[in-house]
Amino acid sequence: MKVTILYEDNHLLFVEKPVNIPVQEDSSKDQDLLSYLKEDIKIRYNKPGNVYLGLVHRLDRPVGGVMVFAKTSKAASRLSDTIRRNKMTKKYYAVVRGRPKKDTAVLKDYLVKDRRKNQVYAVKPDTKNAKKAVLDYEVISEKEGLSLLAINLHTGRPHQIRVQLASRSHPLYGDQKYGSSVNKTGQQIALWSHNLRLEHPVRKEEMSIKSNPPSNYPWNLWESLY
Repeated sequence: MKVTILYEDNHLLFVEKPVNIPVQEDSSKDQDLLSYLKEDIKIRYNKPGNVYLGLVHRLDRPVGGVMVFAKTSKAASRLSDTIRRNKMTKKYYAVVRGRPKKDTAVLKDYLVKDRRKNQVYAVKPDTKNAKKAVLDYEVISEKEGLSLLAINLHTGRPHQIRVQLASRSHPLYGDQKYGSSVNKTGQQIALWSHNLRLEHPVRKEEMSIKSNPPSNYPWNLWESLY
C-alpha cells in the first residue's frame, strides 16, 4: 500500500486514502488503512509499543480521497465533537450517470441500512431506525452522458451520496451496488473526498486540506480538476 500524507503535526494526520482499501479491519482481512498508518508512524518515529491513532470518520472501501485521523486522544475527542456539531465541512466530487434536472439542489432523505446485506435504502420518514440524510450539490459540467458534481455532505450516513443520487435515477459511475443496471463489473466508482475544512482541535485555526481525483477515466474528462 502507498499512502500520500497531505498534512501532519503532533495532533492530526491527513492522508489520501487509496481506493478499494478498507478504512479499518473487516471480514475480508485485507490490509486496512488504520493498521497501515499505525505501523507507518511506529516505524517513522521509532515508537515502542502500540501507536494511538483515532478514527473519527470513514470513507466507503471503493472511495478515495482526503481523510483525517487524530494522533492523540484529546484531538480525537475534540474532532468527534466537531463532527457531531456539523462543524467539519466535507466536499466531494462525484461523476453520475445522466444530468440532474436542477443544476443546484439540496437533497433530503431518510435512510435505513440492512447490515446483513450491507445495503442502504431510502425510506419514508416514519420507518423504524430511519436516519435523516442531507447533502447539497452543484453540477459543474456534463460530458459523454456523465455529469461532474461538487457535493457538500451535511450528514455522514453510510453510502449516503451513492444512495441519494441513485434514488433519483443518477447512480454514480462505476457503482455496481446502487447502479448495477448501467455500470459494469470492474468499473471504479467515481466518488472522491476532495476537501476537508475544520478548526484545528488544539491551535483553533482554520484548516483546509485538499486531494484531487486520479487522472483516469472518467475524471480525466474534466481537466479543470487538476
